[in-house]
Amino acid sequence: MAIPKLLHPYALPTREDYVTIVSGDGATITDANGTTYIDALASLWYVQAGHGCRPIIDAVHAQMNQLATFHTFDRFANEPSEELAARICDVVPLADPRVFLANSGSEAVDTAMKLARISHFRAGQPDRTIIISRDRGYHGVNYGGMTAQGLPLNKEGFGPLLPDVVQAPADDLEAMATMFAENGNRIAAVITEPVQGAAGVFPPPDGYLEGLRRLCDQHGAYLIFDEVICGFGRMGTWTASEFFGVTPDIITFAKGVSSGYVPSSGAVLARNVVEPLEADDTWMLRHGYTYSGHPTASAASLANLDVLADGLLDRAKKVGARLSEGLKSLASDGIIDSARGAGAVWAAKLNDGRDAISVRDAMLERGVIPRPIGDAIGFCPPLVITDEQIDRCVDTLAEVASA
Repeated sequence: MAIPKLLHPYALPTREDYVTIVSGDGATITDANGTTYIDALASLWYVQAGHGCRPIIDAVHAQMNQLATFHTFDRFANEPSEELAARICDVVPLADPRVFLANSGSEAVDTAMKLARISHFRAGQPDRTIIISRDRGYHGVNYGGMTAQGLPLNKEGFGPLLPDVVQAPADDLEAMATMFAENGNRIAAVITEPVQGAAGVFPPPDGYLEGLRRLCDQHGAYLIFDEVICGFGRMGTWTASEFFGVTPDIITFAKGVSSGYVPSSGAVLARNVVEPLEADDTWMLRHGYTYSGHPTASAASLANLDVLADGLLDRAKKVGARLSEGLKSLASDGIIDSARGAGAVWAAKLNDGRDAISVRDAMLERGVIPRPIGDAIGFCPPLVITDEQIDRCVDTLAEVASA
């Protein structure tokens, strides 16, 4: 074997051996050796509609036959991206919003951070540049989102990061209040995942998101919910904002909006964020990506939203209930330390001395692919997963963790 020419993300650059995936069907994938696995993390938290979803495939094919690609800068538009923005505005809890489309969660987060700052600037408050994030937060790997991350290892060695982006303790509302008291008139926004995903699946403490909303309202800052993982069906609702009953000013999304069939993402902006940008009809928004509003990506997303609406939102609630019941049963039996999660995204905290990567590898050998995250094993399966497949995921974890 030899080191491949593809430099893999979040991998050892010297690794030679990889599991080559060649096909997928529903909640399963198959490798080049013909081994089939349950995809217990929906690839990377995103294949809500499952693999091989024909309505999405057909929509992509039809769109590419008509108009595969064209940009949306300046004077140009395309019907799928305009329709997608309107559909998203219909399902989010923000009043009279607008949508900026991008390609990845990292781009969505950097967009939200930039637009929060420029909105304050356009409203006559140029000193509002501070953005507060939380320890344990994951907000992508572009420089803005990487700076906002609360995962120090992901920042090491990349040089100077974005100024005026600071972290608060993950669940300490009093510490956040102190930061507001000291810098309230300079804070542009607070950004947080409603459920912190990549750090190990941590739901918010009771009252925490409501407390952030109050602090932002009191001090004139925007509240940004990073819903890249927990949006578009993962919580059994269209948004985590709806699930938790707290309305932010900006919502970032990606992953589940297209179930990953074509990269698609964006930021939804509430009316109070948009108004300063619309106040002067001679001012141009100088932000955007080559593929913002890509017609094929938007067509995939529209078809995916139809699939989610046709029963998968309700299915997510049942998936989450069965998964959480199984993991909590393992915790009660002492096989794992504990279970935590919300909606249809959960993690099993392992007992002391158990290595998450080794547990993942042993589960992989038994045909289940979860995600090792810190001291836990993460589960975020496609919403089309069957009850029997959920049980197999739990039983496989039990077998490995008991060994």
